[in-house]
Amino acid sequence: MAADDEDLERVARRYWVDRVTMDVVAREEGVSRSTVSRMLDAARARGIVQVSVGTVHGRASALAAALRDRFGVDAVVEPVPEGASDLARLEGVAARTGALLDGLMGSGMVLGVAWGTTTSAVGRQLGARSTVDAHVVQLNGAANTRSSGLGYAGEVIDRFGAAWGAEVHQFPVPAFFDAAATRRAMWRERSVRGVLALQQRCDIALFGVGTVAAGVPSRVYTAGYLTDADRLSLAEERVVGDVCTVFLRADGSWQGVPLNARSSGPPPPALRRIPRRVCAVAGTGKVPALAAALAAGLVTDLVVDGGTARALLAHR
Repeated sequence: MAADDEDLERVARRYWVDRVTMDVVAREEGVSRSTVSRMLDAARARGIVQVSVGTVHGRASALAAALRDRFGVDAVVEPVPEGASDLARLEGVAARTGALLDGLMGSGMVLGVAWGTTTSAVGRQLGARSTVDAHVVQLNGAANTRSSGLGYAGEVIDRFGAAWGAEVHQFPVPAFFDAAATRRAMWRERSVRGVLALQQRCDIALFGVGTVAAGVPSRVYTAGYLTDADRLSLAEERVVGDVCTVFLRADGSWQGVPLNARSSGPPPPALRRIPRRVCAVAGTGKVPALAAALAAGLVTDLVVDGGTARALLAHR
């Protein structure tokens, strides 16, 4: 029996908008891969793809223009269908961010990466190509009382190095030191100074925003990095989220937050010295933290899903 327009639109959205494979669509629909292929051809022949997908991309372009006008950033909006899962939004934003980085990164350049759920997803979306004398450096430490963090953070930044044939530089220090004095002492060590110097040479920084309220939880809030006392302190300071494990209030301020004195991440003045600062965000739960990052002037290039873009524009 021939498929009706509703069936064709559903399959077209899954394949062209959600970017899932024909095999996945076939399993979802309970048909063969060849049937999915014929349905996609029929959707194009009937104009369903042109009208439906084109409209989605048109709305995304309008949202990107509104973000540029309001926040002064270069914006890319991934058109994710209403009702898409948080994971689907994340994967869509990660794919767009990977494509952006593939265009920005080249030989002789340094990319700084802040580990996290979003940047990990971006690393899986990169295209493989060769570069010469390119470097990828970890922007913030990852160790905590449960783990050295090297396995997770190393896996994240290794994906970028492997994609481009770039040299990878880990940052083997805690995400948060027990005392600010310990951090000051570590910052005098030659091995640590070498990584800090490379961070200062970054041409591009890649980071997400962290918040406890996200649909896909931010790792810094779920993997043993914060004590109960830390969480209470952040609440007292009215912190809404973090960038590179440096915590921000809603107005973008960070000074005076006690935990920031112990953080291994680059403070906002250091981050702002990096020419291109790519922030990837998926999910409306991250909007308050994203708004704070924008208020702090930390972002030059923003990649978000459509729902997050609309929520950000409505945020006060």
